[in-house]
Amino acid sequence: MREILGRRRRLRLGRRGGTARLDAALTCATAWQWPVLPGVGLQAAGGRGERSRGCACSDPECAVPGAHPFDPGLLAATTDARMVRWWWTNRPTAPLLLATGGRAPCALSLPAVAGARALAELDRMGMRLGPVVATPTRWSLLVAPYTLERLGELLHAQDWVPSSLRFHGEGGYLVLPPSETGTGQVRWERAPERVSRPGSGGGARVRVVASPWLPDVGALLDALVEASNSAPDGGSRLAY
Repeated sequence: MREILGRRRRLRLGRRGGTARLDAALTCATAWQWPVLPGVGLQAAGGRGERSRGCACSDPECAVPGAHPFDPGLLAATTDARMVRWWWTNRPTAPLLLATGGRAPCALSLPAVAGARALAELDRMGMRLGPVVATPTRWSLLVAPYTLERLGELLHAQDWVPSSLRFHGEGGYLVLPPSETGTGQVRWERAPERVSRPGSGGGARVRVVASPWLPDVGALLDALVEASNSAPDGGSRLAY
């Protein structure tokens, strides 16, 4: 009886989690026009129905278990509501992936400890931040779209950048909340700002939800380099 009750409870939690992921995917795709697709997810373990931390791609050495495209591939990312509903209706626990670049947000990411230090320092500096995604291993700061050419110019202009910094631009992807991956739960450390603007219809003023505000990559990169170089001992605040 206890095993049956436990199975029912896990089923209810799975349904709620699936609904949350579908809702999040639809918000990204339709309200914000962010192209999304489902991640490969985690493989189910035998026995008592607990979730294995292994990736469903079956690669025992997968570097990002559960949190990468597989089938469909990254090029299938879309803002089409019908496709999004079909994906998460059939795979309700699939992680939510954002295809970065193009017209979609990009991101800069740091190891979790360095990311927490960076946010504290950027807040002290008065830097306005956009959404921040946190996983147990890395924190990602979303920025406005940029091209690889512009990123190259920005990096060339810097004397030095933190070695722990990664860039998620055109042709990349980022796992979004409320996903679960092999490293644990994905959450918003800084939730997207709910931006609205007046509608264009006549009569009553209709409020339309717009995409969350995103900082410019150049301004954020400059601030991160400054924050990293401000350690009292001359070292980097944003090291591992």
